[in-house]
Amino acid sequence: MDKTNKPSGKKSKITALSLTGLLIRCAFTAVTNGYAQGFLQGKIYRGKLKLLCMPGLNCYSCPGALGSCPIGSLQAVLDSGKFRFSCYVLGFLVLFGAVLGRFVCGWLCPFGLVQDLLHKIPLFQKKKNLPGHRVLRWLKFVVLGLFVILLPMTVTGITGMGDPWFCKYLCPSGTLFGGIPLLAANPTLRAAAGLLFDWKMLVLLAVVVLSIKFYRPFCKYLCPLGAIYGLFNPIALYRYRVQESACVHCGSCQQACGMDIPVWEKPNSIECIRCGKCRAACPTGAIHSTAEGLRVKPYAGLEQEKTEE
Repeated sequence: MDKTNKPSGKKSKITALSLTGLLIRCAFTAVTNGYAQGFLQGKIYRGKLKLLCMPGLNCYSCPGALGSCPIGSLQAVLDSGKFRFSCYVLGFLVLFGAVLGRFVCGWLCPFGLVQDLLHKIPLFQKKKNLPGHRVLRWLKFVVLGLFVILLPMTVTGITGMGDPWFCKYLCPSGTLFGGIPLLAANPTLRAAAGLLFDWKMLVLLAVVVLSIKFYRPFCKYLCPLGAIYGLFNPIALYRYRVQESACVHCGSCQQACGMDIPVWEKPNSIECIRCGKCRAACPTGAIHSTAEGLRVKPYAGLEQEKTEE
């Protein structure tokens, strides 16, 4: 009886975790993009909060965005000479990376939320990875090095300033949250939109279609922010560890993992977005997190008193 109930119990636990994560991401996205007047007027919020970076891929140009995207901010300051602000952006990325790693991707990123919702659409046979996954997963580091750092620093215009290459030519999050709402509310912008916007829409469409069939393709293969946070996964304060004595190497963790990680071998893989599904799926409870040590335990004397009574 117990053995029969275990799989269904684990499945319901994963479902509950997925729903909790979905609600948290929806709430965080709503709060960080809560400038409703911007959507109504088709204008970008330019208040003091815009000086602050949000941890996820939260486009600066989104009419509702109250903060800035760390990747957009990083590109904007790499060759600007604004040394103090450059240090702030780098410090921000190091802080969130060192504390949470890619937990941000799994729980706080608006575009991660979009991909999760798209993957729930009942179309196509669902798969985790694109063909060539083992090679393609390194592409996000190429995007980070080339489009976020190298090109903005070295290719400059008449003014001596570089373009934000990733935001301008690749970022589907910017197109979805920024470009489309702004053009929808501004006839002048719609008239001025040309081949570049057509290209960005093509990139967005490709990511949307792929996300319906494959799990988080942008996060796996293209996101430079995920590449940065992923480098911190093995050393971040929030990490996973596997209790070897309890692990039976059944593969349930990898089966539940959308990122397709063999968690028993690589609990702190740079691909892990800390969604927690592996922990919920583990039949022996062998996967632990460093956050468990922070829980307040009940006073042991209370249990002792109850026993004596």
